[in-house]
Amino acid sequence: MSEPEIRADQLTGLPTILAPGRSDRPLDFHSSARKPGAEESCPFCEGREDSTPPEVWADRPGGGDPDTPGWRMRAVPNLYPALGGEDRDAGDPADGAAAADAGAAEAESTAVGSSLRDPLRASARGAEPDMFSARPAHGTHEVIVHCPEHRTSLGELDEAELSSVVAGWRERMAIHAPESPYVQLIVNEGGGAGASLEHTHAQLYALPFVPVLVARERERFTAYHERTMGGNLLADIASEEVRRSERLVAIDEDAMLICPWASRGAFELRLIPRRPAPSFERDGSDAAPMLATALRALREHFGAAPELNLWIRTAPRGADQFHWHLDIAPKLAHKAGFELSTGVDINIYPPERAAAELRAALG
Repeated sequence: MSEPEIRADQLTGLPTILAPGRSDRPLDFHSSARKPGAEESCPFCEGREDSTPPEVWADRPGGGDPDTPGWRMRAVPNLYPALGGEDRDAGDPADGAAAADAGAAEAESTAVGSSLRDPLRASARGAEPDMFSARPAHGTHEVIVHCPEHRTSLGELDEAELSSVVAGWRERMAIHAPESPYVQLIVNEGGGAGASLEHTHAQLYALPFVPVLVARERERFTAYHERTMGGNLLADIASEEVRRSERLVAIDEDAMLICPWASRGAFELRLIPRRPAPSFERDGSDAAPMLATALRALREHFGAAPELNLWIRTAPRGADQFHWHLDIAPKLAHKAGFELSTGVDINIYPPERAAAELRAALG
């Protein structure tokens, strides 16, 4: 590929401009290396449990009391939450109010979706338009600490530890999924990727609405299923990626790793389970080995673990036609005026080239 192309992401329909002629510009590579002195004051390290809000969940193989050492993973409310609302036990949503909470969340999701997306809708009824509509941001925002030792990236965990992390993600998402229209799990690694603390951790948002990008993906899955009389959009994309092989990085019994067709940034990766499953939190496939492969490929190619963003796209509540996937976006460039003004990303590194280089890095 030598000339610029416009490609549309098959899952969202959003366009990306691939501009390989600009790849001679240096990539703004930063590693998620440790900062001097950070470990001595890290509130996520074992033994400093009193530095965080009281835990709502922990994986303690040997048992033990909450907020004490002896854990393998633990989840705590975010000290500076993006979401708020009624304070309830996130570890036990199956109380008498759970059904009412779910109904309220659904109603609020509908309200947010209608009033905030179209503040002028009232004009259709002859009433005054409400151009400054707002709703309380109810929901849950928690931190999942991946390990008791001070490590700065998921890539520092061995495969057994990574398997525990993936299981912990599933457990926390499954707790919130019944009462939330959408549950988003993300990992930010490195200051340039948005991490305020370097100790590896995830953030979970139990949202009172379905984000627009997720809703677009849900609608495209549903439309494709109907148009093809039963097809699964991502499963069919995955089959074609294996056949073409030019963007395929790795594959095993449970999952495959590709650089997506319309990658929004250089070396973007997508982990896809080989057996279609709508919800990550209810799927039993083992994603940890392929996640370890993805992190190793990036580390080997760049010589160190790059700063990155990772997220899991799972089915919104009530969506039958979907296929979860895990995306990794190394933080190698910054969005500038064009991207911010148009919402269209420019990727200077075609996914075919990125995939070839990552395959070579894996040997």
